[in-house]
Parts: sequence; structure tokens; C-alpha cells
Amino acid sequence: MLLRDVRGLAARIDAATPADRDRSVDALRALAILGVVLGHWLVTALVVGEGGELKAASPLAFTPELAPVSWVFQTLAVFFFVGGRVAGRSWAAAGARGTGYGTWLGRRLARLFWPVAGLLALWTVVLAALLVGGAAPRTVHTLGKLALSPLWFLLVFAALTAATPLVARLHPLWPLAVVLHVDLLRFGLGGPAWLGWVNLAAGWLVPYTLGGLRVGGRTTPWVLFAGGAAATAALVLWAGYPAAMVGVPGAEVSNLNPPTLAAVTFGLAQCGLAMLLVAPLRRVLRRPAAWAAVALVNLFAMTVFLWHQTAMMATTAIGLLAAGDLPGLHTAPDGTGWILARLLWLPVFALALAVCWAAFRGYEQGPRAGRGGRRGRVVRVHRPGGAGERAAGRVRGGAGTRATGRA
Repeated sequence: MLLRDVRGLAARIDAATPADRDRSVDALRALAILGVVLGHWLVTALVVGEGGELKAASPLAFTPELAPVSWVFQTLAVFFFVGGRVAGRSWAAAGARGTGYGTWLGRRLARLFWPVAGLLALWTVVLAALLVGGAAPRTVHTLGKLALSPLWFLLVFAALTAATPLVARLHPLWPLAVVLHVDLLRFGLGGPAWLGWVNLAAGWLVPYTLGGLRVGGRTTPWVLFAGGAAATAALVLWAGYPAAMVGVPGAEVSNLNPPTLAAVTFGLAQCGLAMLLVAPLRRVLRRPAAWAAVALVNLFAMTVFLWHQTAMMATTAIGLLAAGDLPGLHTAPDGTGWILARLLWLPVFALALAVCWAAFRGYEQGPRAGRGGRRGRVVRVHRPGGAGERAAGRVRGGAGTRATGRA
């Protein structure tokens, strides 16, 4: 009975989806979000240090040969690539409707930052309670940094979104040249370390502008994929860049904070691969069940992204209070045993994230349309009937342009 209801819901979502919708955009966004979540869960550990303080650790610091794991799960370039494509189309559609820049930007930023309200409210209370309760400053700093770390991404993404009308016609080679020269000054000529933060905007502007660029032909994705991969390999092997594409505690140089040239060339390879996946994804997403799953992930993508670190930390804290040090949860990530144990904890993290989703999913919807806002829709509006139709209606009302790439 349940299976039949699920199939029926999937069929209704599929039937109500506009025929001209590019479902591959939604799939790429979902893959990027899930990649970030799984990557953080696999390479971030909380361990108890001297004096009972909690500190962050990474298996990559103990086992550098695990660096290829970061190549699979560091998918931020794909998210910026999709974001550039979506924002460019949205801005063009807004212009065609006569919508002003302020109105267009306000709607897009509201979709980004409305879900942040719940996260900030909860963690303000938690961190204040920890300080009042006498928790070690390092513990408070570690927990706060992990919980609020997703916000840096939103700030950069918001800035690029605001600049969409200016960068819509910008060729990716320009910001790529900026990253190249910044790294040359930093690493080659001994320039100041702070100069690297110029790449926080320039580095992510490369995939963002690439997403908005109309790329034709079959060779371009292969050139990006092969050229980006070759350039990254050369930078790691011969130029001294770290092999890990994520930050590693204690490492002298991080490829991600701020982005380096290696991170950007790696992102170009990812964007090329994303382009190559478009056609296969479109074929797969013709299946109602596959499309319904992607639509639902996009519906609450921001909630998943913002709360996944909180879910991991909540599991860690509850486990520590209930059972003490548990393998893969509180122990040092210093070997394959920890990796195997951590894999067993992933379903528990997912369950904790589901609890966060149930508690805070309302923030994903933002102000109701009846208050003057306008919601985009994953599927066409039709009159809801039974329970399955009501569920499809929630997909219609919530995923909006976050999931579609429509204005």
C-alpha cells in the first residue's frame, strides 16, 4: 500500500512538471549538496583533548593518502556553476517581465537567508548557554565554527548573485587570471598571506560565470574536464599544492580557505564533468521516481546544507554523554578503523538531520506568498485532492526557483 502511494505521488509530480524544465539542473544541485554533506561527515571529527576540551580533527591529517576522498565530495564548484546558470536565466526572465533589480535580488536573497534565521537563533542560545555554564572557550569556538561554517558559502554566493547583472557577460578566463596572479604573488614571490582572500570572490566567480556562459559543442566539456584535471595534477605534483581539496586542521596551506589555483582548476574539471552528465541525467530523470527524489531534495536543500553539521555534533554530544568515547565518533581519526566506524555512523547522522529537518523545515519556505511574495513552482498548479496530491502541492509551493532555475 505504501509503495503504491509513493509511486502514485511520484507519478503526479512527474506529470505536473513543465515539459520545458531542465531537470538536470536540479539533479546537479542535489548532487552538489549531498556531496558537501557526506564530505563533511567523513572528514570532520570531534575529539576530546586535554582538559576535556572538544577540538576538530580530520582523518586527512593522519592518513594523507585518503586525499582522493576529498576529490569526490568537495563539490562546491558544481554548486556555483549551477547557481550561475540559474541566476543568469532568472535575471534574463525578470528583465523580460519588467521586474526591477531590487525586487529580483530581494526575492533571491530571501530564499537564501530566510532558512538561516532558525540556525542563528538556536546556536545563539546554545553558545550562550555553554559560556554561562563554564564550557572551555576552545570547545565553544570549535562548536560555533562548525555550526556556522556554512554561512561563509552563503555570503559569497549572495555577493555573486547580487553581481549577476554585471558578471553575466564576463568570461571565466578573467577571474581565473586573477587567481593565477594572486597565487603567483603569494607562493612564488613571497607576498602577504592576506592577499589570498582576493580569491574568495575570484575563485568562485570562475564556475559561477562558466555556468552563465552559453557553451556549445561536444568538445568544451571534455576540454574542461581533461584540462582541469591535468592542471590540478601538475599543480599538486610539481608546484607543491596540497592534494586534499578541503581544509585539513594543522596544514600550512589549504586549497579551500581561501581557494587556490589548484582548487579552481579542480573546479573546472568538475564543471566539465557536470556538463558531460547533463544528457545521462536527463534520461534518468524521465523516470518519475528518480525525478520525485531530486525534487524533494531540492525542496529542502538549504535546510540540509545548514543543519548537517549540527546533526553530526548533536549525535556526537549525545553519544559522549550516554556512552563515553565511541569509535568513529569521539576517537582520534588516525587509521582505517576510524574510517570504517565512521561509515557506520552515517545513517545515525542522517537520522539526526531528519529530526533537524522536521523541526526547522518551515524556515525553508520563507514568508508566505500571501504576504506579498511570489513563489516559484516545481510543477504546475492544479487542485490538490488526496494525501498524495497535498504532498505534491507542498513540492509545488516550496521548491520554487531554488529547485528549478526559473525566475
